Amino acid sequence: QVQLVESGGGLVQTGGSLRLSCAPSGRDLSMDAMGWIRQNPGKEREVVAYIKLESKDQYTFYANSVKGRFTISKDNAKNTVYLDMSSLKPTDTAVYYCAVREFSDGTRLTSPLSYDYWGQGTQVTVSS
Repeated sequence: QVQLVESGGGLVQTGGSLRLSCAPSGRDLSMDAMGWIRQNPGKEREVVAYIKLESKDQYTFYANSVKGRFTISKDNAKNTVYLDMSSLKPTDTAVYYCAVREFSDGTRLTSPLSYDYWGQGTQVTVSS
């Protein structure tokens, strides 16, 4: 069984910063890519960032809504992926999920449907 353990959400003021962490536990998990996906009630899930872990240069993607403010990275020694969020806005308020695609299957990583395993979600609230 695979679990993705997330941490780091919370309440922050506009302009503040937060770091989210995600680490897999359970059986050894191949990870083609890991993404951070957010969702607000009544809204569609949005892939805000992903990192291709199997590529030599660990290609990263950011949604336009977070580009220049969020950074996704992986600490290989800790087997943990981070999402560093800065210059936070009230519109960033959401539940943030980390998710893993185990094997490349040709689907677009910008689609939440591409991911096989999901964390429990962590709430990020940005006050104005």
